[in-house]
Amino acid sequence: MTTQSHRASARRPQNPVLETLFSQFAVFRDAHPLAIGIHKAIKARLPEIGDAPLRLALKTHTASTKYLKALANGTARFDLEGSATGEVTPEQRQQALDTIKERFRKVAERKKTEQQEKERLEKLQKLADKFNQR
Repeated sequence: MTTQSHRASARRPQNPVLETLFSQFAVFRDAHPLAIGIHKAIKARLPEIGDAPLRLALKTHTASTKYLKALANGTARFDLEGSATGEVTPEQRQQALDTIKERFRKVAERKKTEQQEKERLEKLQKLADKFNQR
């Protein structure tokens, strides 16, 4: 798989409801900050989507790093047609920034721990090789 095709598949939602939302609404594809209560508009337009799958899809989408970055940098919230229908408050922007920072901190911490473990195992292997030569 090429890097470009890997990136394309990484951006594609794995949730069937999210796939529907991405295919029908640019505000999802473009990760614009969503209007408060957008779930009601979605239910009106797509009544076949159940409440629980819709909640899961919205939770997944709004927890994505791409969406959080858009929220942290955004000032307006958008409806399904892409019209501004509210604003992103400074508190909401700050919460999104804090979530992103914490997410990246955890990833960096995990990578550091993995690297330390790899180095420890390499040292153990060298030590074992040294004693096996005797």
